[in-house]
Amino acid sequence: MPDSGYAEVPGGRLYYEVEGAGHPLLLIHGGLGTLRMWDRQVAAFAERYRVIRYDTRGFGRTETEHVPFSNRADAAALLAHLGAASCYVVGQSRGGVIALDFAIEHPELVDALVIVAGGASGYEAQLPEGVTGPPWDEMERLYEAKDWEPLAELETQVWVDGWEQPATRIDPELRQQVHGWILDAYRAGREEGEPQPLDPPAAGRLADVEAPTLVMVGTADEPAGVRAGRHIAETLPDAQLIEFPDVAHMIQLEEPERFNRLVIDFLTGADLSR
Repeated sequence: MPDSGYAEVPGGRLYYEVEGAGHPLLLIHGGLGTLRMWDRQVAAFAERYRVIRYDTRGFGRTETEHVPFSNRADAAALLAHLGAASCYVVGQSRGGVIALDFAIEHPELVDALVIVAGGASGYEAQLPEGVTGPPWDEMERLYEAKDWEPLAELETQVWVDGWEQPATRIDPELRQQVHGWILDAYRAGREEGEPQPLDPPAAGRLADVEAPTLVMVGTADEPAGVRAGRHIAETLPDAQLIEFPDVAHMIQLEEPERFNRLVIDFLTGADLSR
């Protein structure tokens, strides 16, 4: 069983779980679930690293008041609480954005960075003529109306199936699982606090990233996300890009064995360079 507990932060407390031993490896989940999104990774990673995962504010067991806060400061506070002087960071989707912001604001805490289907704060991809993305306006309308069932289905189509991909592309059990995470999160109506953005945002500061970085992109992801990942990999000073053909947004869930192997290979190189 993992060690688990809460780390006190201003206006809240972060639920975390820790497994394994070795150099700390911080996992930051995306916006479709909780730290459970890493269940298919922890056993493999914990053979080599001290794996730290947590629920960000607004998700899972973490609690927050309606206060301004920084996701970067929360991550730093969690590491301090656990006595980790620095770490490797893996972030998926929204967690990838947080991880990149964290590496910019706290370079002394990040020894290597893995961005999984994530973007850069402040970056807006320009799509080629004729390429259309998901119906963001409709998703916003459903959110404002608190019409959770159709919103969860639409988000599942975008992020799990892959936009304009058939629902049969993905394992039905995985589709149902993530759909359930999305619906549960909306129905729970947890307090999210007031996250404060990195200022200035990461898009104009990519050259400041000091940590070696691995960027992972699924080619069946929505087009703006694919372009964002490629842009980050092309712009960071020390980055490599790995693409997953015919995989959508949830890379670590769709192809966990390949994902785990590639991350471990990358971090092994970072181990040797520390």
